[in-house]
Amino acid sequence: FSLSQNYPNPFNPTTVIRYELPANSVVKLAIYNLLGQEVATLVDEREDAGEYSVQWDAAGVSSGAYFCRLSATNSRDASKTFLQVHEMLLVK
Repeated sequence: FSLSQNYPNPFNPTTVIRYELPANSVVKLAIYNLLGQEVATLVDEREDAGEYSVQWDAAGVSSGAYFCRLSATNSRDASKTFLQVHEMLLVK
């Protein structure tokens, strides 16, 4: 499992987030503000193994730091869960 740093970072107003799954997984990719509130859900579904990229358009949120959180649970073995977080900076 791998979550890459978004590009570009800092960004305005769109950025691309890439991640890789080595096995079929239930995936949630979400964006959180500094208060821990979820401001966007970009992916929330089962996905096959492979490389993925998602674009986030942050035009509707204010400038500041945000956190991108990838949670992926192996479809065959629910005890294998991957969790990674990256900080992103939106500058308007």
